[in-house]
Amino acid sequence: MFTAFKQAMKVLVANPLRTFLTTLGIMIGIATVILVLSTGAGFRNLINDQIAALGSNTLYVATKVPSANKNRASIPNTGSFGGLVVTTLKQRDVDDLKKIPNVVNDYGAVAGQVIANYRNNQKSAVYLGTSAARFAIDQSTLREGRFFTESEDAGGAQVIILGNKLASDLFNADDPVGKLVHFGTLNFLVIGVYNPSSGLAGGTDDMAFVPLNTAQKKLLGVNYIVRIIVQLNDLNLSDATAENIKTVLRHNHGITNPDKDDFLVTTQAQVMDTFNTIFNGITILLIAIAAISLIVGGVGIMNIMYVVVTERTAEIGLKKALGAKDADILREFLVESVVVTVLGGAVGILLGALLSWLVSVIAIQNGLAWKFVMPFYAVLIGFGVSAVIGISFGVLPARSAAKLDPISALSHE
Repeated sequence: MFTAFKQAMKVLVANPLRTFLTTLGIMIGIATVILVLSTGAGFRNLINDQIAALGSNTLYVATKVPSANKNRASIPNTGSFGGLVVTTLKQRDVDDLKKIPNVVNDYGAVAGQVIANYRNNQKSAVYLGTSAARFAIDQSTLREGRFFTESEDAGGAQVIILGNKLASDLFNADDPVGKLVHFGTLNFLVIGVYNPSSGLAGGTDDMAFVPLNTAQKKLLGVNYIVRIIVQLNDLNLSDATAENIKTVLRHNHGITNPDKDDFLVTTQAQVMDTFNTIFNGITILLIAIAAISLIVGGVGIMNIMYVVVTERTAEIGLKKALGAKDADILREFLVESVVVTVLGGAVGILLGALLSWLVSVIAIQNGLAWKFVMPFYAVLIGFGVSAVIGISFGVLPARSAAKLDPISALSHE
């Protein structure tokens, strides 16, 4: 084996350009696999952190069209489905859910979009109307200022907390806290500014937050909510608590048939299951695309190995005439094929890791709390796939070399 390895390295070093072109397909394929697995691990960690930022022990209640499709939830934050608006979730539901064992706290939310103005600066802004409980449950942090209080929510106070980017766009270098911003048709007092967000799509950066009652009565003119966030004491009891929530809401909404539910209760485990299902499907698709490159690279290696066998036919005949067995010739060419693919795999792993690191750098520069992750199993897969391809696509040329007749091979020109 050692002699076969030395022979393989000698041939590869003697033809560097051919070696590079032979391994190019393997390099690209392995680099793609590593990139997918590494960035996938980083993205999965980012999603986990984002969900944890919403409160690591929470579950969600959203409005839903009561139909045969039990999972047809509302358009996020709107409670609407085209021309249909679901208005059954009320503050009474929020208050009653707090009485359920294992529920620590909860809050309701509505959302909308208006034009925000400050002096000559104008921007379209999405706002979220919530009760003051949100800030404790979501563990929110401010760059400056303060959160609004329960009394301000109950009184419909026209106070507002701005996302970091929204505040910068409206106020430029001015300090927003203590100033009035024209929000829709009303003036709101800015009482706080969020820290820069590390969330997907900017997180809270482009949003504004106002008291729930203010949003309902003064901005939207409604008396319903579209989402409830529930904080749990024991996350291990989330499924049982979800069933209790369904019971309370069905009683409040006069629902006797679960198929007619106008709400959807989702635990964090269900959120993660849905995400993992989608994410795993995308990962498999991308790896399947990378596999095409690996197959093409394997076919290229097979072709080159056949060329090598042809070039070294006389050498093979001489070795067999001096006593080399078929197994010796087979091993020599098979080792050469494996060395070529493993070399390409190693370069592909390094290239994939570099690309994944660049992705993390770009993500961090765009405000995402992205961590570069290089799973050990990805490296093992890279080397393992390379070796398998070397053996699979190298065995036929190697077998062809081993079966050559020594007399015919010696006379080959």
